[in-house]
Amino acid sequence: MNTPETTPTSIPTTPATAPTLIEQIEKGVVEQWLTIRKEAGQQIDPETAEVDWNYAYTLDPYGVDPDLPEELQQVGREYFARSPGSDVWVSFHDLPDATRDALWKKHKSRLAFPAGLPNFGGLRDEET
Repeated sequence: MNTPETTPTSIPTTPATAPTLIEQIEKGVVEQWLTIRKEAGQQIDPETAEVDWNYAYTLDPYGVDPDLPEELQQVGREYFARSPGSDVWVSFHDLPDATRDALWKKHKSRLAFPAGLPNFGGLRDEET
């Protein structure tokens, strides 16, 4: 039987342990959120995918790690893809190698630095 001092999982909910419980719940939510992206990445078709880039932490491209040490908070260009109509953007790091390679090949002029400049340095998107 549950008492006011315990939760159904028998973790005491005293003021001293409440932050730990909250951290565990938050960590579980973040892990689930990341899993959704990794699973969505498996379904992305490079022929129809939408791509974009943004400046983000290179070791936390989604910006969901509150404990990323300051020395690892390096910002760089991070690349994302999604299936048409989806609101789930997936980091290129979470895509299968073949999908990521095909997206780079198809969209290199929009992704490579300096992105968006037409035919800069002879780069062109693959004709579809």
